[in-house]
Amino acid sequence: MQNTGGYRLVLASKSPRRQQLMEQLELNFELRTKSVEENFDPEMNPYQVPEYLAGLKAEAMMAELAANELLITADTVVILQGEIIGKPENELAAKAMLKRLSGQTHDVVTGVQLQSQQKKSTFSSCTKVHFKTLSDEMIEHYVKTYRPLDKAGAYGIQEWIGAVGIDRIEGSYYNVMGLPVAQLWEELKRFID
Repeated sequence: MQNTGGYRLVLASKSPRRQQLMEQLELNFELRTKSVEENFDPEMNPYQVPEYLAGLKAEAMMAELAANELLITADTVVILQGEIIGKPENELAAKAMLKRLSGQTHDVVTGVQLQSQQKKSTFSSCTKVHFKTLSDEMIEHYVKTYRPLDKAGAYGIQEWIGAVGIDRIEGSYYNVMGLPVAQLWEELKRFID
């Protein structure tokens, strides 16, 4: 889909993984970032949080959006037993998060918002991730070697821990990386038509 309906695509994301996934779609896009406070009501349904945060990110960028631009924002959360597991503050927190995820199944939900000056579309994707039981040595090695402090749930599926520690997934692999690219492709086509 090189035809973007006359829109110039703008990805508002600091995530190198999202940038890489957009490049895999072979779409031309401009990167723009702005710091946004990712606050949400703790009473909010955790499965609605990613779309809400993607919307906050879009809202922050709207004043700078030109008439011919289509903005793409996204947010990914890890949900374990109804609780959002955020990004770890330090290595100790990362190890504790991985210990909680060990031997468990959790959901990874990415909310995406497409927005132009005229319209917007919001959607989300959920992937179930089944972790094997992780030994303390595995967790120690992963955190020390890969320093996953910028990742929700303290892990990247595309890294060593994903290769050795994830038993299986149900849903989009790329969603766990931070962007459900197949669904995004379809939603972009729908938005542009």
